Amino acid sequence: MAQRQQDGTTDGTGGTGRRALLGAAVLGAGGAVLGAAGAAHAGTATAGSRSGPGRGGLRSLPVPTVIAHRGASGYRPEHTLGSYQLALDMGADVVEAGDLVPTRDGHLVCRHEPEIGGTTDVADHPEFAGRRRTKVLDGVSTTGWFTEDFTLAELKRLRATERIPANRPHNTLYDGRWAIPAFEEVLRWQDEQTRRRGTQVWIYPELKHPAYFRGLGLGTEERLAALLRRHGKDREDSPVIVQSFEPTSVRRMRSLVGNPLVVLLSDAKSRPWDFAESGDPRTTADLITPAGLREIASYAQGIGPTLDLVVPRGADGRLTRPTSLVRDAHRAGLVLHPYTMRNENPFLPAEFRKGDDPDAYGDAFGAFRAYFATGIDGIFTDQPDTALLARADVNR
Repeated sequence: MAQRQQDGTTDGTGGTGRRALLGAAVLGAGGAVLGAAGAAHAGTATAGSRSGPGRGGLRSLPVPTVIAHRGASGYRPEHTLGSYQLALDMGADVVEAGDLVPTRDGHLVCRHEPEIGGTTDVADHPEFAGRRRTKVLDGVSTTGWFTEDFTLAELKRLRATERIPANRPHNTLYDGRWAIPAFEEVLRWQDEQTRRRGTQVWIYPELKHPAYFRGLGLGTEERLAALLRRHGKDREDSPVIVQSFEPTSVRRMRSLVGNPLVVLLSDAKSRPWDFAESGDPRTTADLITPAGLREIASYAQGIGPTLDLVVPRGADGRLTRPTSLVRDAHRAGLVLHPYTMRNENPFLPAEFRKGDDPDAYGDAFGAFRAYFATGIDGIFTDQPDTALLARADVNR
């Protein structure tokens, strides 16, 4: 298989040309999805500003990079060592381990959100019934149990459960099997797996709601930086990519560590919560302009946009033409790791769905082909095995 590296070269023949052709000719079920714009974007993906293979660091990863979203979360409850382990066994290039939130005693743990009622068995613990609260989280009233109200020792008494059982009833088989991992455990697991496999394991933690936690006196950037320094993983070539939806948090991390950094981007009309708190009127639409991307490139190495910022969906749920985001980001010297591809019908663009069963798979390979054809540098996915097969098809 010819596998393109970050400078657009291949380790075989024909990989780059194959992707460019796809950019001009990928078809959805019933009509063309990508046109000439996709081909132009794929060409931009070979921008000479990127480092070549063998130099180490973020830009040494294969392209498109397969990033296991919260581990192999399509098959195991997310943010568990079981999910992370399976992602590596499947061959994922990078594991998103994990979404980082603090405990009352200052430890960082891996949960999708600080509210843990939907991802653990905390409701089954009568001793914690009195911890249920209603809080305002980034402007949204949220009721449940929150990590900042528990010590690490208390959280270790809980067990993880499947977050979306309607879409993944098979994952409920593993409810209660794994504890909530502390991030320091993940760093040790990363080292162990690297030694065992003989190849460097990469992880991609996200700082969740950093402004919210800073307001509680639980600043997460300093805690993460201290852990990375303690484990010798705080350099530019360290196999730990740090991401956040809050640009000021990413800027703060730049002042603390040398790690590759990524700014996450939600829908165009959304406003990063740190901007809302500080009175900055800009929205995501402002950040993805050429000027906005150049500013991000002054302190980060990449962006993690929602897939809809790369290829929007129309009113009918089908993919339309790609935007200029891939081209513009590459011109700014940024890599793009969009999120999130899932195999199940409800999450796919309409032309790739098969029936309306919420647990059934649609044409995930077709969707992967459409997204890869835009020239993105990687993709977050709940099913890394599917993404790896799709990449092999594209780079063949």
